[in-house]
Amino acid sequence: MATVADLSIELVSHSGFSKPADIDWDTDADGGSALVEFAGRACYETWDKPNPHTASNDAYVRHILDVGHTTLLEHSNATMYLRGVSRSCSHEIMRHRHFSFSQLSQRYVPADEARVVVPEAVLQDERLTKLFLQTADVAYDAYGELLDGISERFAQEPNAVLRMKQARQAARAVLPNCAETRFVMTGNARSWRHFIGMRAAEHADPEIRRIAVHCLRLLQETMPEIFADFSITKLRDGAEMATSPYVSDI
Repeated sequence: MATVADLSIELVSHSGFSKPADIDWDTDADGGSALVEFAGRACYETWDKPNPHTASNDAYVRHILDVGHTTLLEHSNATMYLRGVSRSCSHEIMRHRHFSFSQLSQRYVPADEARVVVPEAVLQDERLTKLFLQTADVAYDAYGELLDGISERFAQEPNAVLRMKQARQAARAVLPNCAETRFVMTGNARSWRHFIGMRAAEHADPEIRRIAVHCLRLLQETMPEIFADFSITKLRDGAEMATSPYVSDI
C-alpha cells in the first residue's frame, strides 16, 4: 500500500555579509539582516546613524517596513529544500514567480515507491485514509504497467537512458496529484515575506499554509529582524497560521 510522505523543510543556504573594510560602520546583527541595513544606509551614507530611533538593526528594518522601502529586502536571500510536498501543492507554490525552483524530475527518477501526501481532512478519518491510499495504489499500479509496456515498445532503442526516459515521460501522466515531490526553492527576503503573508493566512490551502508557517520559523531563526513582525497563532482546528501588521506587496 502507498506510504504517507512526511513534510520536511530545511534551510540549506542564506545570505552572509562582509562589511567593506573602509566603511566606518557596524551593526548589532549579521547575515541577511546586516546586509539589508547596509544596503539602506548605502543609499544615504548614514554610516554614523544620525537617527537614534533607527540605530539598532531591528529598529532600522521596522522603519524600512513602515515606509515601504521593501526593495532593500531583495538583497537578502534564503534557499529551502522541501520534501514531502504533494505535486498539486508544488504547482501552487511555483506560481510565486519571484522564486527560483529546481524540482524532482519524473522523467528521470522512477516512481518505484508509492509515496503520497494525504490531506489533513482525510487523515482525520481512518476509513477515508484507507480509501485514499487504495486509490493511490491503483494509480501507481497503472504507472508500473504502463512503464513496462512502453519500455517493451522501445526495446530496440540502444540508449538505455533514452529508452527509460521515453517510458517514464509517458507513464507519469497517470501519477496522482498527491504524489510526493521534492524541490529546492530560492528567493529574496521580500519574496519570502510575500509568500508567507499570502500562504500562511487562515484561508490558504492547509498544506501550503503549513509549509509557509514552517518556512517562517526557519527564517525567524536565521533573519529574526526581517521576519520578527510575523506572529504565529492557532486556528480552531489546531492548525497554525501567521500574520503580520505590514502589507508585503511585491
